[in-house]
Order: sequence, then structure tokens, then C-alpha cells
Amino acid sequence: MIQYIFESIAFQLLFLVVYDFYLKKETFFQWNRLYLLGTFVLSLVLPWVKIEAFKQQVPQTFAPYPEYLWKLQNEAVVAQVQESSGWNITWQEGILYGGMLVALLLFGLKIRQLYLLRRSGEKVTYPSFTQIIITNSNIAFSFFTSIFIGDKVLKMKHDTIIAHELVHIKQGHTYDLLFFEFMRVVGWFNPLVYVYQNRISELHEFIADAQVSKEHQSEHYEQLLAQVFQTEHISFINQFFTKSLIKKRIVMLQKSKSKKVWQLKYMLLVPMVLGMLLYTSCEMEPKSEEKETIDSTSLKSSQNFAFAEVEEVPIFPGCEDAEDKRACFNEKFKNTSVNILTIRKPHKMPILQVG
Repeated sequence: MIQYIFESIAFQLLFLVVYDFYLKKETFFQWNRLYLLGTFVLSLVLPWVKIEAFKQQVPQTFAPYPEYLWKLQNEAVVAQVQESSGWNITWQEGILYGGMLVALLLFGLKIRQLYLLRRSGEKVTYPSFTQIIITNSNIAFSFFTSIFIGDKVLKMKHDTIIAHELVHIKQGHTYDLLFFEFMRVVGWFNPLVYVYQNRISELHEFIADAQVSKEHQSEHYEQLLAQVFQTEHISFINQFFTKSLIKKRIVMLQKSKSKKVWQLKYMLLVPMVLGMLLYTSCEMEPKSEEKETIDSTSLKSSQNFAFAEVEEVPIFPGCEDAEDKRACFNEKFKNTSVNILTIRKPHKMPILQVG
């Protein structure tokens, strides 16, 4: 699992570097939206994908098997299986689940904040959206099919703001943000999730601005953006007034459209994905070991063993003359998966064949 997490984060970092250096400044906003959503999903899937054509045959190393065990075909192996009681988790899992719980609680607080705003506001229903007017406020943002707008904004020329938020609603931008919000709960430890959400939020504003500027005069729209407004700090809403984004949005509005030939930049994704597939397919897989915990004893063999409850007599092959037989045995077979066995011929008891 740790290896999977590191690989996913490394892939996300590479995708984001390409985006920031080669794609971010282009006006292919919808393409960039697909790029961010698609590459994030790819970073989660690629570590699991193994292409047979890329695989290398890596010889497996087997631990030496004690010779005396090959003669136990008809012997009885006495073992006591320790049953685990309760639900045991490691400290790493405790930190992971604890962080997820805290992130989930924070998400719940954001939902509650939206609920309180909706309950306190005056609702006006339209065919394609619901307008919620907030008293003594100048906020403006959308969430699904609801547009939250302050009464101070309504006193201004707010048609452009409504048109802007309608673009968010029609294109389903809330789903994008909620997807990354969910990823923030599951992968709270991954800083790149927050970067992805920030990048997709910027793109949503660029997309809406580009659409609205086609129908309204760009000069008036830029003046509107240049004003300072109150904002709500909720990460999964599409808000019209965000101070940190105002300058970027004005610059992007003034930017001329990118030439279609620059769409070839997205072809960089092909060699990147192939390289990642080559890496994940050719990496050495951990040695597969079938382990059974039998009173701190692990057995690996193609032989069939018979288990029966008989008198326990420890044996220490090769250490019969040693003063400390147990220490001698452990030293002799320290590189194997077998420690100490209690073996005897079974008495007249039913024998269970395993294997």
C-alpha cells in the first residue's frame, strides 16, 4: 500500500508539472479540465496496471527447505493455531483513519455552513436554478443548481454574475470540486490533491468568464471583476468573487485565443502514460509467500501434511549433541521460514490432510 501511495503521488506530481509549464497558460480551458480530471484518475489506476508485453521475467528466489521436512510425508505435525481476538490495527493505520475522520468532520462543517446559509436566505425559484438571497451580504457563488447571492450585489448590475454562475451550473462544475473534496477526505495526507482542486477551481472561473464575455462587453466585465467583494472560504463551491483569482481572470480575459496547433501539447500525455506503464509493469514484484501462522511457525511446501493432536515432543535436527538445542536449531535455520516444529508419529487418531 505504501508503494502504491508513493507511485500515485509521483505520477500526480509529473502530471502537474507538465500542466503548469506547458498547458496552464493556454486558452483550451475545456481540454485542461479534462486533462486535470483524467490525469488524477490515471494516477490512481496506473500503479495497478501491468502490461504483459512490458513485463520482465524476474527469477524468484526460494528459501532453502530443510531436508528433514521432505521426509515428513506420512508424519504428523503438531501445531497449535493462535486465534486473533478483536480488531487489531497498526499505528500507521490509526493515523490514516484518524486523519480521514478529521477531514470528514471538516467536510461536514462546510456542508452545515451551506445549509445554514440556505435556510436563512430568501429563496426565489427559476426554471433552471434557485436563487438564494442572503441578507446584508455581498457574496456570490453557486452550488449544484443553487445560486447564493447577497442583497448588496442585487443592488448592482448583477445579470453578468448570474450568467457566470449559470455556466457553472450547466457544466456541472460542482461535481468536479466535490470529487476532489472526496479525494481530500480519503487522501488527506497528499498535498497534491489540494493543488489539483485549486487548479480545477481556477479553470472553472476561466471557462465561465470566457462564456460570459462573449455575450457581454468585456470592458464592463473586467471592471466588475476588479472590485473587492466578500468571499466564502468553502473549497467545493464555485464563487464569483475570489480575491486571489481576480487578477488571473482579468489577465486571461485579455489574452488572445491560443492557436489550435498548440493542442499538440496534449500529445505529451501519450509518452508519459506509456513510460508509467513500463515502470509499473517491469518493476520487481514482491516475492509471493503463502504464510500460515501456526504457533509462530510457517510452513512452505508442496507436500501434504497431516495434523493431529498428539503428545508434543520438540525435535532439533542436526543439534542432538548441542547443549542448547533450541539456540543451535534457530542458528542453523535462521534464513528459512521454519523455526521449531513438534513432530511425532500420530497415535490412533483421525488425521486431517492439508495441502
